[in-house]
Amino acid sequence: MYNRSFFRSQLGQAALASMAAMATFVLLSSQIAVTAPTPVLAAYEQVEIA
Repeated sequence: MYNRSFFRSQLGQAALASMAAMATFVLLSSQIAVTAPTPVLAAYEQVEIA
């Protein structure tokens, strides 16, 4: 399905750009450190209204 002629077309180049953007997003998002919530927010009790 994907051969050299496909990647030379405008659609193929857009597909390559999309794959590169997704790979970059995954690499950058894995670098973000997840921090724990602050103790004040963690101790807050949530009340639901029925």
